[in-house]
Amino acid sequence: MKDVQVKNNVKVRRIEIGSLTQGDLAKLVGVTRQTMNLIEAQKYNPTIKVCLLIAAALDTSIEKLFWMEEEV
Repeated sequence: MKDVQVKNNVKVRRIEIGSLTQGDLAKLVGVTRQTMNLIEAQKYNPTIKVCLLIAAALDTSIEKLFWMEEEV
């Protein structure tokens, strides 16, 4: 299997909504603002549970927020 990287649109979706800060989203999900910052910066891959909680908080599907890309 080739190396893959998990990518996300969490920051884009959060900004689209317009009413949630990183801190607000972090509280809804049950993580720290620093963890949310790392997730949005593609530097931390959250657990599936956190991914599902983020999707619910952002009123979207997990498939629209997270995907895998092959590393080049």
